[in-house]
Amino acid sequence: MRREMPNNARLAMFAPLDQLGRAEAVAARLLDAITLGLLDDAEQLPSEVELAAQFRVSTVTVREALAVLRQQGLVETRRGRGGGSFVRTPAWPAPSSWAERLRLVSLADLRDFGDHYLAVAGSAAKLAAERSSPEDLERLRLAGEDLLDATGPDATRAERHFHLEVAAAAQSPRLTNQEVQLQSERGGLLWVPLGGEEGSQQAYAEHRAIVTAIAAADGELARKLTEDHILGALDRLADLHLSLETP
Repeated sequence: MRREMPNNARLAMFAPLDQLGRAEAVAARLLDAITLGLLDDAEQLPSEVELAAQFRVSTVTVREALAVLRQQGLVETRRGRGGGSFVRTPAWPAPSSWAERLRLVSLADLRDFGDHYLAVAGSAAKLAAERSSPEDLERLRLAGEDLLDATGPDATRAERHFHLEVAAAAQSPRLTNQEVQLQSERGGLLWVPLGGEEGSQQAYAEHRAIVTAIAAADGELARKLTEDHILGALDRLADLHLSLETP
């Protein structure tokens, strides 16, 4: 379960929108927050008025966005005392569905995504080492610990949450938005837990090393460790892709 503490990644998800008045943009931002695990199942969303103020859109736009999410089964609205809009985390897809999704992605697309993600995540780690506050470092340590003993969907969510926190610690809204977009695009595939418990233990150790480098203000090491961590995940995903193509 996500730690209850101030969370820069969560704040980034509720930052004002550049595309004013677009219900689709509000729905997409909330969808990202739900699928990336930044909002817990059954968690109550802020009121329509509060969401409108945070996104700097009208309450009508927020109402339309929530209607879209309700149709997708991602939000439940309750009336009366104690009512409001509540998150409904989607069921985790079966392993076979991940294989089907991976078959639809070419190795060239994976390589292109990897190049982009390495540039964004590596830069974020370097800047986090230069700019992170003590509060950022504590959030990173806690996010890194979430992978300890995590398996299946919990491991995937822990991976995605950790890298979002690194991006948030870089104090760059553009980098954080890039991380969110890339996680939404391919993060579910990239961090599919392929190594079981042993793989989670290795990933936990790699997260801990990244946090140690950031805490030591060693930007180049933080970048290298982050890139190595991601390259390992990309290599495992490419191997899985090749195995699916083998008769």
